[in-house]
Amino acid sequence: MIVITNPIPITNEINTIHSLFENGLELLHARKPDFSEEEMKVFLSKVEQDYRCLMVLHQHHQLAEDFGINRIHFSENKRAEWNLNKEEDFLIKSTSTHSISDFNSLDDCFNYAFLSPIYQSISKPEYVSNLNIEKGIKQRINFKTRLVALGGISSENIKETYRLGFDTVALLGTIWNSTNPIENFKLCQQIAHSF
Repeated sequence: MIVITNPIPITNEINTIHSLFENGLELLHARKPDFSEEEMKVFLSKVEQDYRCLMVLHQHHQLAEDFGINRIHFSENKRAEWNLNKEEDFLIKSTSTHSISDFNSLDDCFNYAFLSPIYQSISKPEYVSNLNIEKGIKQRINFKTRLVALGGISSENIKETYRLGFDTVALLGTIWNSTNPIENFKLCQQIAHSF
């Protein structure tokens, strides 16, 4: 299971991140689109060193090696600009997609990809899914890249998400918009592991 950071800093964020890892979080995507390189350095330096290998950088990929991070993520726009022969070949790569056809056409250098939004977003209520998920998943022909559901994922719909054929899920709003993010994470994790 994947958790994506809140795009802006929030109260008690680093302690929450540490608690998520202590409770079995497998991957944390550090997505801070407005952070400067210096702000990202400060953020990463606050995360315990033992957990940094479980992090994925969305921005400032050049910091990965210095912080012991071996995973980077590309937005749709950055993926289009990216040269696949770059020196990042030793890094594990993921990306974002917004249609099953985009997902199907991905280069096999991507370990996994987000497909979003699956349901109405929790963190951005105006961000509504217009994907026909059930029909779309049946059109999947890319099985080299793991398919990750993103957008509106919660304990109420996680079973349905796996039933549709997603390989795993990514949580954002259900964690950071909650008064009890750790309990929400544990509940989602428990449901996912029972499926």
